[in-house]
Amino acid sequence: MEFIDYYKVLGIDKSATQPQIKTAYKKLARKLHPDLNPDDKEANKKFQQLNEANAVLSDPDKRAKYDKYGKDWERGEEYEKYEQAQQGQRQSYGGGQASGGFGGDFEGGDFSNFFESMFGQQSRGRSRAQYKGQDYNSTVSLTLQEAATTHKQTFSVNGKSIRITVPAGVTDGQTIKLANQGAPGSSGGPNGDLYITFSVANSAQFKRVGDDLYTIKEIDLYTAVLGGEILVPVLDGTLKLNVEPGTQNGAKVRLKGKGFPIYKKEGEYGNLYVTYQVSIPTNLTDKQKDLFNELAAISKTN
Repeated sequence: MEFIDYYKVLGIDKSATQPQIKTAYKKLARKLHPDLNPDDKEANKKFQQLNEANAVLSDPDKRAKYDKYGKDWERGEEYEKYEQAQQGQRQSYGGGQASGGFGGDFEGGDFSNFFESMFGQQSRGRSRAQYKGQDYNSTVSLTLQEAATTHKQTFSVNGKSIRITVPAGVTDGQTIKLANQGAPGSSGGPNGDLYITFSVANSAQFKRVGDDLYTIKEIDLYTAVLGGEILVPVLDGTLKLNVEPGTQNGAKVRLKGKGFPIYKKEGEYGNLYVTYQVSIPTNLTDKQKDLFNELAAISKTN
């Protein structure tokens, strides 16, 4: 398997923090996303590598194995078992060192048989042990509206086209497993698995927190003072809302059940919170100024 330097793919160094990894990924994902480069095969390839790099480096456990074992990080546990067994052999043979830097008093054939027994090759003339194939990692980017609707999504992993059903309500960073969709196993072993991580961005209108949505709605001074009916955005369009007279700037109202769909809970939704931003009129006419002065004078007498 070709070695891919995940740090180089993300344009970061090995000391990068998790927030730095996340920032680097989002910046490059926007640049290389297939929707923006539909006919650019090289950009699509880099996008897949970017997803793979992010899936590994954003997971502390996977990152630690990658830093230690490089391209063989997914077989790190097998190597660790080998090292432990090797240490046991060194102890049982009095701590001697074999040629080539491996521990234990192994002759060439003995060492070969020992190593092969750890990594799948049994005694000469016998069949290889079965090993599960390599797991694949991929990231699927969704808009907030896409994440709010159950829909089909097709993407490519290692040249293989994968089509899945994305349930409404998936969250940013959520990972699902598709069994047996990874690399083929060796000697008849099972295929690896495919781990898909969803990247869900907030929209210009809404900020998502859990299953709740937050939005800011600008209203004019007259509606804030006198009250009135306005239209507020919701995920599937707009909704009429009555503004109470005397509404203050920054006041917040809750619209129950108008938020984000709850993952795998059909018909259940979070809430929508609307914060009012009162717009103060500018460029007043002389008549408008006179009316405001008259109102101010009346207020002072009361």
